[in-house]
Amino acid sequence: MQETSEQDVVTPGISESEHEMKRMPQTFGNSRIRRERDVVALSRLALLLFCGIVLTGGFVFAAKQHFAAVQYGYENEELRKQRQQLLEERRRLLLEKERATSPSRLEPAARKLGLKPATSGQVGIMTTAEQRSSEAHSSGDTSGVR
Repeated sequence: MQETSEQDVVTPGISESEHEMKRMPQTFGNSRIRRERDVVALSRLALLLFCGIVLTGGFVFAAKQHFAAVQYGYENEELRKQRQQLLEERRRLLLEKERATSPSRLEPAARKLGLKPATSGQVGIMTTAEQRSSEAHSSGDTSGVR
């Protein structure tokens, strides 16, 4: 039997030129044809774009807040360390002041300056009125009233 190819098959009543697929000419004037705008699709696209922008803005805001909180944490820790150092320095200075003003240190320093210990007759008790007048006198106020 002889094999026939597709090209050899001829349909009765149709010429060979009609049997080939008809194609549009290369220069078809469809530049004036416009597709209708799909308003629903455009509104969905706009809504999607808006939601994306809002979501992105939320993430950016949250990231900014997070980094600010971390930065404040570092600053807070640094200030705590500085406060601790200042408290330690304050304790050290108070201790140094107490040592410097102790009677065991003041007495030799006073003797070097030529001062002598007070006698019992030189020591007295001041009343409240005497204290006010001596304070007013030392501050330059001669009326005795504060």
